[in-house]
Amino acid sequence: MSVELITDPDDERIADYRALTDVELRTRWEPPHGLFIAEGELVLRRALRAGYPPRSFLVDAKRVDQLADLQTHDAPVYAANPDVLERATGFHVHRGVLASFHRRPLPTPEQLLATARRIAILEDVNNHTNLGAVFRGAAALGVDAVLLSPSCADPLYRRSVRVSMGEVFAVPYATLAPWPDGLARVREAGFAVLALTPAPDALPIQRLTPQQRARAALLLGAEGPGLSRHALNASDQRVAIPMRRGVDSLNVAAAAAVAFWELGRDDPL
Repeated sequence: MSVELITDPDDERIADYRALTDVELRTRWEPPHGLFIAEGELVLRRALRAGYPPRSFLVDAKRVDQLADLQTHDAPVYAANPDVLERATGFHVHRGVLASFHRRPLPTPEQLLATARRIAILEDVNNHTNLGAVFRGAAALGVDAVLLSPSCADPLYRRSVRVSMGEVFAVPYATLAPWPDGLARVREAGFAVLALTPAPDALPIQRLTPQQRARAALLLGAEGPGLSRHALNASDQRVAIPMRRGVDSLNVAAAAAVAFWELGRDDPL
């Protein structure tokens, strides 16, 4: 398939890429249309390897030869100069590569619970940067799946995908509803629901028993408010990361990474 040159930022052929910095607009556009945007060559290629069908590619005209293999996919390749790219997307596309992909149907929570040994459960994590960082930590530190409360941000939003370095494609996820009653299904599947909280009565996470570690479901709340009272009450055990120097808590992504490492520290590499 040949490369098609785009000279007008309002060209309907690149409508998928319009106003990428408008979170509200993208939220209304992308999931209902069954698509998501990947930014950067590394992320794009990880999406392809994960089996997401490409819908189109949009690249800086200077990089067409470097990305010539994209023309082998059954999706149009559009090229434009940096000015057109910026006017269409709303930001300077310094990585020079964007792609629109078709979403795939999500698995059910039961499908993930049936095969996972360790999972993360996120409540109301609606910051896309934090969400992407949690997924990257999950992929690196032995978490098999992620369950999201219905109020969480979209893992396939461009910023989440970028911050995760494409690892949102490697860690399967599903929405757990109703919330928080759905946590009972996690427990019924044999998991210990561990609520990460700075509460003074929480158990230091390194003191968990082997039985609690065997099939752990780590429950994490949003930056600032943390876990809701209902989620805490639905957990089996409250756990904490011990802090020094009077620091009361960590960023949710940093806390997740520490807890993921602790839960999997005895895993063979």
